[in-house]
Amino acid sequence: MARAYGLDLRRRVVEAIDGGLSARGAAARFSVGISTAVNWHRRWREEGTLEPGRQGKPKRSKLDEHEAFILDLVEREKDIALHEIAEKLEAERCVRSCPATVWYFLSRRGLTHKKRRAMHRNSNVRTSSPGAGPGSTVRPTSTRSG
Repeated sequence: MARAYGLDLRRRVVEAIDGGLSARGAAARFSVGISTAVNWHRRWREEGTLEPGRQGKPKRSKLDEHEAFILDLVEREKDIALHEIAEKLEAERCVRSCPATVWYFLSRRGLTHKKRRAMHRNSNVRTSSPGAGPGSTVRPTSTRSG
C-alpha cells in the first residue's frame, strides 16, 4: 500500500493555494495530482488539519453492534446460510450487508460456517464404468440395457 504524502509537502501546497496560486498551478509546481491539491486545501479549510486520514481496512464492522443477534441466529439454526443471515439482518435490523461481510464477521470470531452435506457419498458402490470421466454419457455399470 502506498504511503501518505508528508506534512511538509501538504503544508507547502496549501500555503501556495492560500497565497493566490490556483490548485492546478500548485499541483504542477509540487508534482502532485490536481485532485490531491484540491482535497488537501478543502480539508484545510473545512477541518483545519493537514493530517492524512487512516489507511487500510476499517477496524470495526457494521455488524459488530449486532453480534448477539447474529450469534443467536447461528446457534438456533445450525445450517443457516450466509445469505440468509444477511436477509434476516436486513428484515429485522434494517442493516444491509452482503454474505461476504457476514463471512468476515464470523471468521474474525473464529467461527467456521460450513453447511453440512444433505447426503453422504456412497463409497461402497461404483455408479459408473471405470473409464468414464466427469460428465461422461457412458451408461452406469449397474444398469442393463435391453
